[in-house]
Amino acid sequence: MDKIQAFVSEQLKKEVPQFSVGDVVRIHNKIKEGSRERIQLFEGTVIAKHGGGISETFTVRRISYGVGLEKTFPLHSPNVVKVDLVRAGKVRRAKLYYLRDKVGKDAKVKEKI
Repeated sequence: MDKIQAFVSEQLKKEVPQFSVGDVVRIHNKIKEGSRERIQLFEGTVIAKHGGGISETFTVRRISYGVGLEKTFPLHSPNVVKVDLVRAGKVRRAKLYYLRDKVGKDAKVKEKI
């Protein structure tokens, strides 16, 4: 058990980005294509946060060309280089799955002032 704890604490990020559900974030994600590496941006609304510790994940949703895209990112993954907070959202729920049924302006989250 001690070796597992040591490995987990070694893999945890030192500076965890501070954001919550409802915020609009820009994720810098490392992509490997063959021998090359690049950073791809994914910007959207955080609709859920799951788990804790090393297995903590967050789900981001955006609409691209009229199609809803959702990606789930591990928070402590080395492939998630940086998470930028674009806009803080004002919500009263922990999971925003109801946004899946909304379209256009209806799918927006109010901004926290």
